[in-house]
Parts: sequence; C-alpha cells; structure tokens
Amino acid sequence: MIKGIHHIAIGVPDIEAALRFYCDVLGFAVDWRSDVSADNDKAGAAVGLPGFEARMAMLKGPDICIELWQYAKPEQRDRRSDPADLGYPHMALAVEDIEAEYRRLKAAGMPFVGPLVDFGTQKAIYGRDPFGNIIELLEIM
Repeated sequence: MIKGIHHIAIGVPDIEAALRFYCDVLGFAVDWRSDVSADNDKAGAAVGLPGFEARMAMLKGPDICIELWQYAKPEQRDRRSDPADLGYPHMALAVEDIEAEYRRLKAAGMPFVGPLVDFGTQKAIYGRDPFGNIIELLEIM
C-alpha cells in the first residue's frame, strides 16, 4: 500500500553549498548524512550502480524530505537546461509491505534495476516508470 512520497532526490555538484541553500535558505534540517564508498555492495545494489561513490544528505521538511547526492563515481552529468525537460534523478514512495508492493508492481510491468535491499532500519528497491524515470520504493521499519 503506497502511503505517499517520502523524498525527492537532487544531484548536486557541491553538497556543502547545497546544504547551505536547502537548510539555511529554504529551512530544511539535516536528518542524516553519509559518504558512500565503492565497496558498499548494498548501496550499489539498491540503486543499480555497483561500485559508486558519493556523499549524500537526507533533509527533513514539512511533509517532504529532500535527498542530496554528490556523486564522485560515476562522474556526474549536467542535464539541467529548461523547465520543459523531462525527469528528476528519482522520487521515493513510502510504502508498507515493500515485498507485496514489489510483487504487485513487477506483475504490472514495472522494471526494477536490482534486488530488494534490507538496510536494517529500512528496505529499498529502485524501479523505472514507463519513461525511464527512477522511482524508489522505501519502507522505513
């Protein structure tokens, strides 16, 4: 059962500058931060990018979270140009019973980039919409 949108991910070239803007200017608060190393097999499996390296921060706001990502590997590509362009890096849907949602969506034809990953306090899997945009299913336990 989908409960709502948990977060929107934003790729940034400088996470410290992004934190200053999203926290100091927009009023979000840092919930947690992480540096992801290339040997983090669970993170690589969850996002479908084995061996990636990045710095990230989860920010809390009223009724929505923002997830900032500064990738070191693979190299980031700048795709910003016009408001009419398609897509965001990904959105995450907060779900109950992620296994059931995974089965339901897979049966409906949604492709997934990797296996369902259990991080201990949360479970996640990334899939794609019909246009290739990434949608994460996230169950916080």
